[in-house]
Amino acid sequence: MDNPKKDIFERLKGGETIAGSDPEGYKMREASYQTKELLLKMNASSEPDEIRKILSEIVGAEIHESTDVFTPIYINYGKDIKIGKSVFINFDCVFLGLGGITIEDHVLIAPKVSLLSEGHPLEIEKRHSLVPGRITIKKNAWIGANATILPGVTIGENAVVAAGAIVSKDVPANTVVGGIPAKVIKIIDNENNQ
Repeated sequence: MDNPKKDIFERLKGGETIAGSDPEGYKMREASYQTKELLLKMNASSEPDEIRKILSEIVGAEIHESTDVFTPIYINYGKDIKIGKSVFINFDCVFLGLGGITIEDHVLIAPKVSLLSEGHPLEIEKRHSLVPGRITIKKNAWIGANATILPGVTIGENAVVAAGAIVSKDVPANTVVGGIPAKVIKIIDNENNQ
């Protein structure tokens, strides 16, 4: 439902579905093109400090010097993406951030990971609507190569998502999940892993 009192980005942050015909829809496209302009500069850089500086502009908050990002990375909207300290993001990741993404401290993200915080309804007549769903990756989690995290999912603390997994439901802390759709395949025994 259209809410003229709140900006479209506030509405997305609040979890509101945005109709394809929303009069503020153009703002999402404009923000994505502005992000793309910054991404072109960031993805052309091999200097870690410059990469963090440009990524800070994209997300609207300082990226800590302990965080490393191997470019290229692809982001459609960064103002609702939060990245903690000592995070490592490897090559060729895709972050669709209109629904919001939180990456806590000490997270490892392997190459070609997709964090997709937005989707579309199944109903054909509503399919051009955008359904946001915040993704949260708790501290010390490890997301394996080519994994896909879908809207609304929380990855628990210390959890591991196996390479190639498609995660559509929350992942409990201290577990390993894998498969399509991802299921718990192992409990991590932290006492014996130290």
